[in-house]
Amino acid sequence: MSTTAIPGEPPGGRRALAVWGTGVSVYFVAVIFRTSLGVAGLDAADRFHVNASALSTFSILQLLVYAGMQIPVGLLVDRLGTKKVLALGAVLFTAGQLGFAFSPSYGTALASRALLGCGDALTFISVLRLGSRWFPARRGPLVAQFAGLVGMAGNLVSTLVLARLLHGIGWTAAFAGSAAAGAVVLVLVLLFLKDHPEGQEPEPLPHQGAAYVRRQIAASWREPGTRLGLWVHFTTQFPAMVFLLLWGLPFLVEAQGLSRAVAGELLTLVVLSNMVVGLVYGQIVARHHEARLPLALGTVGATAALWAATLAYPGPHAPMWLLIVLCTVLGACGPASMIGFDFARPANPPERQGTASGITNMGGFVASMTTLLAIGVLLDATGDDYSLAFSVVFVLQALGVSQILRLRGRAQRRERERLVASRVETVHVPA
Repeated sequence: MSTTAIPGEPPGGRRALAVWGTGVSVYFVAVIFRTSLGVAGLDAADRFHVNASALSTFSILQLLVYAGMQIPVGLLVDRLGTKKVLALGAVLFTAGQLGFAFSPSYGTALASRALLGCGDALTFISVLRLGSRWFPARRGPLVAQFAGLVGMAGNLVSTLVLARLLHGIGWTAAFAGSAAAGAVVLVLVLLFLKDHPEGQEPEPLPHQGAAYVRRQIAASWREPGTRLGLWVHFTTQFPAMVFLLLWGLPFLVEAQGLSRAVAGELLTLVVLSNMVVGLVYGQIVARHHEARLPLALGTVGATAALWAATLAYPGPHAPMWLLIVLCTVLGACGPASMIGFDFARPANPPERQGTASGITNMGGFVASMTTLLAIGVLLDATGDDYSLAFSVVFVLQALGVSQILRLRGRAQRRERERLVASRVETVHVPA
């Protein structure tokens, strides 16, 4: 693959890395807050006296807000820039984490998680846009995977640190203390973050209200690459998201008979696997663009096979070696979902990157929200039959794969057309 920079591209370098690092630190904290319920699910059920369906509502509402805001956030980033959107996100998710710490009832806790989800929704699309403004396009897949890697590091902090604080100093102190990280990253954004390098200001967008919004969404959606990216994200992300966000710990403790300590180690394995696989996938996609779809579909197939083996294993519990392999494979789901953005990015011009990324990012969170709800309902209806409840994973995977196969040909043809057109334009750029 050619590494020649396109004229007018950002050069990258240390300055770009420092600015991008400031932005991605906000996403890091947002993921800590987002996944904090994953290690506190059983504690939350006891604290608020709720069943499985009500417990899943915490994560469902948070993801509903997150998914519903992705297109508006993409439009906001395209319109206002990264700095303002990230600063607002930090304010909202910090307020949500504080509210969750002091919530006296189930209702106020739900409202706090919704506020947290709102702030969280503003972060990832902003970080992707920041990367596209500060790094050359050829670095896009690797930069996106590194963003996902930093997010999983936040998950690791939640799994290792927050879980210990929760059982050491208690609910209120653990959640309220963690909220201080939100204030820190807000200060960093206000002091150090810049939307773009000097001399590379984007063209100002016309203020046309609803007409502009409709045009941005419609133009992004018309691109097959945007829709393919959404379905890749939908199909790959949710198995690990559901496992880490809420149902992994109850499944390992209540269905597999493990202690909380061992279950926590397996959740940590998912996160560590994600970080390693993210580096590998980022390098592969950056060097071999045609590997995107095989990597995504291979991850879906491996995930389905391991879930089937675990749920169908004869006897009361699956063996530890199988649970270890399952958690290792689940770690590939996050990096595979990032490939969705590598379909949407080349399909859209710079002025639509935020909107297209928002559409793509909805996929996995809609799938996660649906699965969280279905598992909670099925657990209550079947008397905590985890094998039946987790079988919903296969239904959503089948739906997603069917859409990926339907769209792949059109997306590939359209991407080739855009590549040829960009090369022609580059040839005619004056020296």
